[in-house]
Amino acid sequence: MYDIIIIGAGPAGMTAAIYGQRAGKSTLMIDKAGYGGNIITTPSVENYPGLKNVSGAEFAQLLFEQAESFGAEYQSAEVKGITDAAGVKTVHTDAGDFDAKAVIIATGQVNRRLGLDREDQLVGSGVSFCATCDGMFFRGRDVAVIGGGNTALEDAEYLAGVANKVYLIHRRDRFRGEQKTVDRLEKLENVEFILNSSPVRFIGDGPVTGLVIKNNLTGEERELAVQGVFEAVGQMPQNTNFADIAELDETGYIKATEACETGRPGIFVAGDCRTKKVRQLDTAAADGTIAALAASEYINSLE
Repeated sequence: MYDIIIIGAGPAGMTAAIYGQRAGKSTLMIDKAGYGGNIITTPSVENYPGLKNVSGAEFAQLLFEQAESFGAEYQSAEVKGITDAAGVKTVHTDAGDFDAKAVIIATGQVNRRLGLDREDQLVGSGVSFCATCDGMFFRGRDVAVIGGGNTALEDAEYLAGVANKVYLIHRRDRFRGEQKTVDRLEKLENVEFILNSSPVRFIGDGPVTGLVIKNNLTGEERELAVQGVFEAVGQMPQNTNFADIAELDETGYIKATEACETGRPGIFVAGDCRTKKVRQLDTAAADGTIAALAASEYINSLE
């Protein structure tokens, strides 16, 4: 019996483990994908207070080591669901069941797909969601980046230093990401902006050999001879397994108060998987803190 089980070991989950342990509660983090979350794919973190510049992987490693130093435990497993009986929360996983007095759901988000034919089949054969992970496979080749937010801009900037040519494709007439990054990209000779356009289909029966895009204003199609397509069109929550224990909104995020309460006693939520306006690294950490303290207060009320 643990005091707090934390589902997810990203920045929110690991911060929750730190604060849970500091509050004198035993904590267990469970994550099927390893600790760190999406931040491990970020080459440079420059917007976390107190840290001028650190890689996402280094940030995650330091956070995990800090949680472990306080006594937090970690289990690699896929969570199938949660049941609540007589005040005991049981987290069901493919590695067995784990019991706790309180649970914090901190599952973050997963990469959103484009919805094109053969997309999943081509993942690893030209289709990627992580430029820093897979970019070196496309050294000297032509690639496309799909998206208009900060992730897409950062991917394009990274790939510009590796690939021969980078097409940055966005469905709107302007990017949503930071203007300073757009300004840097505009100065790079091997980066081409393609706005008001959307991907239509992949070319290539095996590895990707091209991408067909369509101009959203004229309907005209254009074929790009690229060997890599990096998708950065946003993320979505993975809360389906918790729909019977926590209320979800219409887009699948867990409804929560600013105190990270779900409305179900002993079930809390932290980070990008909950309803909120701003999803950033520091707000995820803040959620982890709040959720852990709220869970500790709940446990204390049981004694």
